[in-house]
Amino acid sequence: MAETARYIDNVIDDGASWYAVRLFTIRQEEVRNFFTEHGLECFVPEQYVDVEGCDGKPRRVLRPVVRNLVFVKQSVEDKAFQKIVQETDYKISVLKKSKESREYALIPHEQMYEFRLMCNPEVTMRKFLSSEEARMKAGDEVLVKFGPLKGMSGRLVRSSKKYYLLKEVPGIGVMLKVSRWCCVPMEEK
Repeated sequence: MAETARYIDNVIDDGASWYAVRLFTIRQEEVRNFFTEHGLECFVPEQYVDVEGCDGKPRRVLRPVVRNLVFVKQSVEDKAFQKIVQETDYKISVLKKSKESREYALIPHEQMYEFRLMCNPEVTMRKFLSSEEARMKAGDEVLVKFGPLKGMSGRLVRSSKKYYLLKEVPGIGVMLKVSRWCCVPMEEK
């Protein structure tokens, strides 16, 4: 419980939007460090997995959920960020608003704040989805009124006879188990 509280305390909603950076390299940690060295905050969704240690015993380690995405907080102007991206030796691409557009697609701070909260590695009743899988899930837009997810919004979807709150950002979606009785349609806020 203390680790969950510590994680939540580190997720700050400061009103800043986020870039989604797609990687064409397996060096995700190096790309994250590159942006961090340039004074930019990064986020990579992670989850605990069991691996066999050197002694043959299982141990839990944090691993990235996806290997081809890094989210970077917009703390500099687009031109400055573009210059930083051009300086990298890694093959990366910042998601754009559309294929024809040169403007970066920014993830609004509210959406990214809730997404980061939902990515807490201590939460076990959670599923990660690709963007395509998330789009295929039908569900109504809801606001959670009660329980530990109170105040969060997303789509209420059903999977394996259970209800989940689905939150999507470019490149990935996350679903957290929720009781449908805790949710109200968005227009009833």
